[in-house]
Amino acid sequence: MAPAVLAHFEMSFRFYLTVVVIGSIFGACASLLASLGDRFGRANIVVGGLLGASLISAFLIPSAGSKIQYAIFVATLGFFEGAVLVATPALVRDFSPQVRRGAAMGFWTLGPVMASLTVSMVASNTLGWLHPWQDQYHIAGFTGLTMTVIAFLFLRELAPHLRNQKIHSVQERVAIEARARGLEIQSVERPWKQMARVDILVPALGVSLFLLLYFSALSVFVIYFSSVFGYSQARSNGLGNWFWAADALAVVLAGLISDKLGVRKPLMVLGGVVAVIMSVIFASKATQPSTSYMSFIIIISILSASRGFAYAPWMAAFTETIERRNPALVATGLSLWGWVLRIVVSVTFLVLPFIVTSASPIADYGLKAKALQKQYSAQIVTAKAIEPATLKALQADPTNRTNLVAAITQIVKTEHVTPAVAIADLRALKAMPLADRAFLSAHGREVLAAQKQAPAEWQRWWWICIVGELLFMPTIFLLAGRWRPSSARRDEEEFTQRLEAELTS
Repeated sequence: MAPAVLAHFEMSFRFYLTVVVIGSIFGACASLLASLGDRFGRANIVVGGLLGASLISAFLIPSAGSKIQYAIFVATLGFFEGAVLVATPALVRDFSPQVRRGAAMGFWTLGPVMASLTVSMVASNTLGWLHPWQDQYHIAGFTGLTMTVIAFLFLRELAPHLRNQKIHSVQERVAIEARARGLEIQSVERPWKQMARVDILVPALGVSLFLLLYFSALSVFVIYFSSVFGYSQARSNGLGNWFWAADALAVVLAGLISDKLGVRKPLMVLGGVVAVIMSVIFASKATQPSTSYMSFIIIISILSASRGFAYAPWMAAFTETIERRNPALVATGLSLWGWVLRIVVSVTFLVLPFIVTSASPIADYGLKAKALQKQYSAQIVTAKAIEPATLKALQADPTNRTNLVAAITQIVKTEHVTPAVAIADLRALKAMPLADRAFLSAHGREVLAAQKQAPAEWQRWWWICIVGELLFMPTIFLLAGRWRPSSARRDEEEFTQRLEAELTS
């Protein structure tokens, strides 16, 4: 909804990105607070965060009367979202043994991905007849309120003495319950010191950089495709449908495969390599305006699928890495990941306007300039036929005969028309409303210049995202887990023998 929101509040693109940054900072703060889930449980955070986010989406954001109010509401929404971001994977981890963690995290990742797909599908199919943007927030908010009721009624929590153990397989259930009766709970003193380690922080930073293109797709894909390729909001959101659908399929498939093979890291590497290749292809198309819509569907579908193929196994391996440190502090470890993620997003969108300088004038004035250019296409052709000095002199004194003659002569020479046609064209130009003429005079050339610069600047931004994907690759080595399925099978056999010995002792 970014273009519609910008137009409604007469908001600059830089202000819009500042709102995104503030929302991410609020989310980072909430991520750290969500570490309290280790002491007080996860379900209350999930239900409370979902309720707050839904109320803001359904009622506050659509009723915002100014861009300042809009910014405040979006920032508050970011706070609730940041808390839920940490509590939900912690809750999923509690109910998923390690041998099924890949599928569990694949289905968890499916949540935000399917939400993004749903939003794109709703927007691309309803923008023509619903209110430009407020109704989209109403839909999201009331959907969230419905899910809040369901979560309140049915969401459950494991007892602390159970969730604070590392559970490898469902066969371990009897042993886990037996251990819990006489369990000496692992220390939760100085939780930040226990979790703020290289194998937690560096992978969290690596995956955050890997997700730069993902967050760009969330926030600026519509602006990118509309400014560089001239797609409408609905058409741009249509590309989002393919992006999120491919992601949704990939995260579940990758999770299941990683559980079947018993390894995560090779899938992360495979997904990361394909993501880099497809991102390079995607970046190259920024300066190729003849690229077809179908080509973009194919490119972004493979790109999104490869990203999802790496991310679901990463989430599983990351929670297992936290458990390796202390299974009683899973929420704390995940809160550090959420904090790092939000800080990276904040820095990203602070930097973006300085990399893609053309985005600001296009986002700020592009929609209106495009509408006026369509409405006054003939008058604009006439204005271009007149030399800038003559046009400026005419605007200062429309009755000056010398300037009128000069303008008519220039129109005749440039457009190859008769003097009578030139006079008619000049009258049509003078008949334009003063406000429209002033807008095109002030911003028309700026928008045209920005449109010429946009492809190269956006391409530069996509290359930055590619660097982030490359930096992600070496951080994989810090995570828990085997590289070879044969080693994983050997570990599984040893675990089974130890479990049988424990149960028979």
